[in-house]
Amino acid sequence: MSSRLVRRSVNRLRSRSHDGGFTLIEIMVVIFIIALLAALVVPKIIGRTEEAKKTAAMTQIREFENALSLYHLDNGSYPTTEQGLEALVKKPTIPPEPNNYKAGGYISKIPKDPWGHPYVYLSPGSHGEFDIMSYGADGARGGKGNNKDIVSWDLEK
Repeated sequence: MSSRLVRRSVNRLRSRSHDGGFTLIEIMVVIFIIALLAALVVPKIIGRTEEAKKTAAMTQIREFENALSLYHLDNGSYPTTEQGLEALVKKPTIPPEPNNYKAGGYISKIPKDPWGHPYVYLSPGSHGEFDIMSYGADGARGGKGNNKDIVSWDLEK
């Protein structure tokens, strides 16, 4: 009688282990596949972060250029270095004050560059009526690679 009881218990355990649970080997295979996919995909995504930040900085500089063109059309001059890019958001109170400033400004706000640093604006600039610069990842003038400056006079038009 006891051997019958043991067989029933073993049969119950066997049927329970296949009622929707996963074996250790199945779980290990799934983990291996996920790790393999991560090893292939993650490096490609990580390498794109700095490239995306450079593209974002170039786009923001172009937006500043467009807003500065509208400011110039309305007022006959560009904001001075002292007035800065903030002149595109609210009417400057530092002379020379613009006469035909557009109500509401020319853009809603001046964002920081993608690395969290302020953009540098000079007017008159050394490369034209104005210069706009992002100093890259290190926030310092000059540099190579991710630290390379992104400048308005060097963007593709």
